[in-house]
Amino acid sequence: MADTKNPPTRGDLQVFFDPHQCQPSGAEYDKMLDGLDTLAKQVEDFPQHDVRILIEWNNRSNDYSVKTTLLLPGRTLVCNEHDPVMHAAFERCVASLEASATEYKSSLNRVAERQKLEKGTQKEILPLTPVDPLALADAVRAGDYAAFRIAIAGFEDPLRLRAGRWVERYPEVQARMGHGLEINDVVDEVFLDAFEQFEHRPNDVPLGDWLGNLLDPAVRALAAHPDEELENINMARAACAAGSAPNAVPPGRA
Repeated sequence: MADTKNPPTRGDLQVFFDPHQCQPSGAEYDKMLDGLDTLAKQVEDFPQHDVRILIEWNNRSNDYSVKTTLLLPGRTLVCNEHDPVMHAAFERCVASLEASATEYKSSLNRVAERQKLEKGTQKEILPLTPVDPLALADAVRAGDYAAFRIAIAGFEDPLRLRAGRWVERYPEVQARMGHGLEINDVVDEVFLDAFEQFEHRPNDVPLGDWLGNLLDPAVRALAAHPDEELENINMARAACAAGSAPNAVPPGRA
């Protein structure tokens, strides 16, 4: 049974084990604690972050049921997995908790950014040189990403500064910076998304704010499908460099 008086910890993460119909060895407990390092790092800034791990052997199905429950302020994240190998079920549960914790933190960050914007503390992204929305619209209608990229270039440096701060919200993306991923890739991902979505952007939102709102989906796309997104980005760059406007957008994005 779990030791509720002196639970083990991983960093500041308190871990409560609750085995039923089985008794994991000390080595198995240690291995599970080692597997919580990434999760513990993810949630270390929350004032409350406890994880409860229910482990049960099922005689009928001859497998283990592992249920992990992560208690955070305002949210409880739960995962349940089955496997003949206890640690395999545990690993899948932890991977699910890590993904859910990342999404929860992202949602909190988006709320915080909206609150800053409403209070006027989040600075609007302003272009360094004038940007003509009509020129952008013409480029989109013509399917000319190269022209669009030139017309929107005034936002490139301000957006790069905002992107540098934004990736800090995603440790897995920040860890790749300088190792196959650059801030310029994030900026180009935003511009590709802007080209695709330009005709549907809300007219009452300033262009800089709208671009800023595309940052989070761009970073998340690079986190989820880095190879695919980087291939699209590099294809668009090559097309722009060649001045091949009709083929400037990689297949499948336009």
